Amino acid sequence: MSTVATSQIKLTPEHARPRASVRSRLQDALPKIVLAPSFAITIVFVYGFILWTIYLSFTNSKTFPSYVITGSRAYQRLWGWTFDTDPPSSWYTSITNMGIFGFLYIFICLALGLFLAILLDQKIRGEGVLRPIYLYPMALSFIVTGVAWKWFLDPGLGLEQTLHQWGWTSFHFDWIKNKDFVIYTVVIAGVWQASGFIMAMFLAGLRGIDGEIMKAAQIDGATTFQLYRRIVIPLLRPIFLSAFIVLAHLAIKSYDLVVALTSGGPGGSAWLPSNFMYEYTFKRNEMAVGSASAVIMLMTIVAIIVPYLYSELREKPQ
Repeated sequence: MSTVATSQIKLTPEHARPRASVRSRLQDALPKIVLAPSFAITIVFVYGFILWTIYLSFTNSKTFPSYVITGSRAYQRLWGWTFDTDPPSSWYTSITNMGIFGFLYIFICLALGLFLAILLDQKIRGEGVLRPIYLYPMALSFIVTGVAWKWFLDPGLGLEQTLHQWGWTSFHFDWIKNKDFVIYTVVIAGVWQASGFIMAMFLAGLRGIDGEIMKAAQIDGATTFQLYRRIVIPLLRPIFLSAFIVLAHLAIKSYDLVVALTSGGPGGSAWLPSNFMYEYTFKRNEMAVGSASAVIMLMTIVAIIVPYLYSELREKPQ
């Protein structure tokens, strides 16, 4: 009986080991199996089409893709349209608007978001009500934001018309119909939508600062201005960097906000590079030029994001 019992004890683990091995392999492989379709789709429909767009930018594609390589002709056309055209070309207008919109959009969102976060960080009464109010615009699509601000800024039915009905007939605000100022209406709508989200980022950073540091600085005689300038704002540097990346990405790819708000502006005066790319690719049958402008937009985003990723992912010195 002892021999039989011993053999049973030895045989049971040997038979159970393969089953456990198969089960563990399936458990290890299950996440990969689940993620494989989305990973394959991302590779094909994101990175694959990025490579396809880069390829098209070096061809003579018009209405349909062409496989004839013509070198950098499309980029040369964009370069010429930037510096050698008089009056300015639509591409020159697009990149100029991108500079104006990008700078004002990022700067005002950062300043306003930080200001609102500092106010809410004072533990004011009604903070739980104010935070959702500030964050609500970010829940709206750019189309809804653009249409709402189009109604508000339209001189015939928005702010100007309302003030005229109240008796202030000398008030005029026709930026949305003025080719020299229409891009600033895009800035107004964009800031209104994104500043609440940036406020939430800064508020989270403020709530994460050690209170002992603040108390020690106050004991040393630091004023409120010195406290924020020398301690709080430097500690918020990672938040500033993350907010900058988010805002820069939103600014470069902005398309629907411009279309919904201004329909491109008078004579395309509110175009951004994304609007130029769509117009030339799908309406003017210049697919190579549109692809070249898309590649330039991609390179701009890469130039912003890659240094950020490098600074975040590099190993800290010991």
